Amino acid sequence: MIKDVEVLSCEYGKNTIKFLRLKREGKKHFVKEVEVCTHLRLTSAHDYLDGNNAAVIPTDTIKNIVLVLAKKNGIQTIEQFAIDICKYFMTTFCQVAYVKTYIQEVPWQRLQENGIPHIHSFICVPEGIRFCEAEQCKNGPLVVFAGIKDLKLMKTTQSGFEGFHKSECTTLPERNDRILCGELFCKWSYGECKDFDFDCVWNKVRECVIEAFAGPPDCGVYSPSYQKTVNSIQMLILSRVNDLHVSPVSSQVLIPVEAPYGSCTCTLGRKKFLEAQGHVLKEK
Repeated sequence: MIKDVEVLSCEYGKNTIKFLRLKREGKKHFVKEVEVCTHLRLTSAHDYLDGNNAAVIPTDTIKNIVLVLAKKNGIQTIEQFAIDICKYFMTTFCQVAYVKTYIQEVPWQRLQENGIPHIHSFICVPEGIRFCEAEQCKNGPLVVFAGIKDLKLMKTTQSGFEGFHKSECTTLPERNDRILCGELFCKWSYGECKDFDFDCVWNKVRECVIEAFAGPPDCGVYSPSYQKTVNSIQMLILSRVNDLHVSPVSSQVLIPVEAPYGSCTCTLGRKKFLEAQGHVLKEK
């Protein structure tokens, strides 16, 4: 190896571990279909530098561990399952310096007929994909993130875009009434891992996204720009869900063609949380 070159970071893992877990309670069945990606960083880089694989946990073993944990512990929520995976690797293998797990869930919903839930039949409803991430360094806190992606929303009025900067390249006319269609990606942090009702928080956040975008069902709410709508979503989430430290939302403004499309993103953080982070950094 060249003397003035050093390994700054190296990690590896198993991606796209897909499986469905079926739980039977008498005649009633419950399903969880998920996709898992788990990556590890080891305490040494001998595998990269010297070809020494003694500390390497094969990616096939990583896959098997994920499947075993799902069978053994079940999947109450994808967030808790991600926590279980991280804890297993950090407590079982002394050579693991860092672990990160990403999980997303297929949106299966129980079928209903005349308001009566079916005992064993489900429908896949594209009402936003639930996902989460959990990560931990050796001797560090376990941090959990969660989010919604691929949530497509549209309203056919109560949206405009006026007063924007114009140049010689501007052809877009000002409008005070337009169709607004967006695909949202929303991600938040729970901070250090502790007991949360992950299902309750996720459902609340999703309700906030829809409410802030659409407004009251009888009259709606006016959107002067997609940026302002994104901010309204964030502020409503943070006002109603106290457990969250940060609420980033990024969005794509869509029309029914593949490209081009506009996008905007914004990240909010609670001041007390950010100040605490700054204090820790100063101490370090």
